[in-house]
Amino acid sequence: MATDAQPKWLTPTERRAWLALLAVVELLPGALDHQLRRESGLTHFDYQTLAMLSETPARTLRMTKLAERTNATLPRLSHVVTRLGDRGLVRRVACPQDGRATDVELTDAGWEAIVAAAPGHVARARSAVFDALSEDQVSQLADISEAVLRLLDPEGKMSNDPAAPSLSRSE
Repeated sequence: MATDAQPKWLTPTERRAWLALLAVVELLPGALDHQLRRESGLTHFDYQTLAMLSETPARTLRMTKLAERTNATLPRLSHVVTRLGDRGLVRRVACPQDGRATDVELTDAGWEAIVAAAPGHVARARSAVFDALSEDQVSQLADISEAVLRLLDPEGKMSNDPAAPSLSRSE
């Protein structure tokens, strides 16, 4: 679709914010992945997969739902679930509501792995992001991130559910 309208270019402040955001989006996953691999033998995506399972009441999700929550394609998630299953951290089970679907269940070993990995991961998240921010900036970051997330994920597939159980709570 061709148009003669000029694009609305970024202002200097918008450009500064955009370039900083892009740099963070590029650098943060690697920093988190490095720490997790070194301390837990998990990739950042492994950790996210286990964390999403750990935050559900039955520690079980349908593969399609887990793919949504981790922003993964089903083939990528299937590969990771196979690898995590080989390590005894998850298992595939038939979905009781739909025999054609597969659920992924966090095993006791998977729970132990995520509980063991969480303190180091949180410490790295704190050192990589939150230590640089004031309390007001953290609140602003949450508001900004949620506003952008609403645009990128209007169905709320990746939104944070504050009612979900947390590893920081005693189980």
